[in-house]
Amino acid sequence: MDLWEVHLDENTDRKFYINTVTKEKTWKPPRLFLGIRDMKDGSSDQPKANAQPTSTTEHPPSSQFSPAVVQRRLKSGAANCDRLSQTKSMVLTDASPLKLPISRHRRNYSQHNLSEITGMVDQSCLEPLAKNGFLNKAKITEGGKKLRKNWTNSWVCLEGNKIEFYKERKQQTLASLKTGCKPESVDLCGAQIEWAKDKSSRKNVLQLTTVSGNEFLLHSDDDSIHDWYQAIKHVIDKLSKEGASTSAISIWKSSSSEELNRCEGGSNSKSNPKEPKSEHRKSLILRLNHSSSDTSEKKRVKSRLKKFISRRPSLKTLQEKGLIKDQVFGCHLATLCKREGTTVPRFVTLCIEAVEKRGLDADGIYRVSGNLATIQKLRFVVDHEEKLNLDDSQWEDIHVVTGALKMFFRELPEPLFPYSFFDQFVDAIKNQNYIQRAQCVKRLVKKLPKPNHDTLRALVKHLQKIITKASVNLMSSQSLGIVFGPTLLWPEQETTNIAVYMMYQNQIVDLILSEHTEIFDPEGK
Repeated sequence: MDLWEVHLDENTDRKFYINTVTKEKTWKPPRLFLGIRDMKDGSSDQPKANAQPTSTTEHPPSSQFSPAVVQRRLKSGAANCDRLSQTKSMVLTDASPLKLPISRHRRNYSQHNLSEITGMVDQSCLEPLAKNGFLNKAKITEGGKKLRKNWTNSWVCLEGNKIEFYKERKQQTLASLKTGCKPESVDLCGAQIEWAKDKSSRKNVLQLTTVSGNEFLLHSDDDSIHDWYQAIKHVIDKLSKEGASTSAISIWKSSSSEELNRCEGGSNSKSNPKEPKSEHRKSLILRLNHSSSDTSEKKRVKSRLKKFISRRPSLKTLQEKGLIKDQVFGCHLATLCKREGTTVPRFVTLCIEAVEKRGLDADGIYRVSGNLATIQKLRFVVDHEEKLNLDDSQWEDIHVVTGALKMFFRELPEPLFPYSFFDQFVDAIKNQNYIQRAQCVKRLVKKLPKPNHDTLRALVKHLQKIITKASVNLMSSQSLGIVFGPTLLWPEQETTNIAVYMMYQNQIVDLILSEHTEIFDPEGK
């Protein structure tokens, strides 16, 4: 028996019927229902073949339309411009027995009793809406392929075993059926619903994942999203308890009686072994196979990665084979000096010698920046090659050498003035008495670790030669203090007083340059 849906036209208050299989629409009740009613009448009035409705203004008894029997879902009154396509769908919540004896003449069909309609409409097609309302929706994955997240406001209807998304607040009206417009529908069979914490910066976001590899994000600004979560989860749990299999999904998706008979009667399916599968079943099988193949592929990739990681040689082995060499830039000063067997890194010594050889007269030495690409190239050579010749033509720009030296100090894991000494140097430079200030700085410099102390001494001695040519290179102790202050010392944790600390950093280096003889060689003055 074909399945029929009943709708009520809002403008004329007349019922019309829609066949869910053929999409046929008619004002007349289905003939099968009339035949059943005639058989039940028995020996009463005889049927009239061409009877016409005698009146269109009759009113049925008020007892026929009880609020407990019919629940109407009305569209918003604000959408008056769309009234011609609006309908009132009727949901039967009370499956009362059929009342057969009625007058057999053809009246206005809007006057039929609702109990008569129950006898000709399958109740499974009239399941009430579980929930509907406006939600923000974003489709992030389709068939396993990630999509760009685009939030849209949609009217969401949770009905039966599926969710439908409408662009505006409407249901499947007569006008939309004529144009063939269908809302985006999501099958909840085998789906998963969970709270999405890392997929969006918004709060109260749900993630809905289907068996076909589609993923949706649902969001609401209010607490109604929790009700949506419970409603969707209830439907998914209900379907999982029913043990919905692939064939069951196909039956539920199809409203054809032939499909039902073929699934329920094994003999019918065996008699037509070459009968082609429905398009829905084919697509569903393809989706399931695609999903299972993706899962197996992921497992295979994970297994290979685990084997690769377990077989990967250790860092020590790579260093012994020479594949990985100890780097100079970014290495702790004590570790580097211990590895080279000195208290001053070899790269620092080479840079100082190159600058003193051909850069003391260079205008703005250490203040002018060299080409950054060339500096990075020099850094790569220092880290990966044993022999370094700064007299090579590719390093002829002295500002590249000075830039590499400053980069070496900036990239130390701990600055040349260790973190534990930073606050002590700042307190010393705050002293208003110059003599006491210089003595405090002298004591702190002597307390520095041996590699730090000797490297600082070599650098200060080199900068003194720059200062002696200040009339040519225009670099005084104050200028060098501004350049090397933030390069040689900085706090372990950045604070809001960056400008104040920078002033102290510059003054500390300036004081050490001015009192270098008293600090490093008091006996030789």
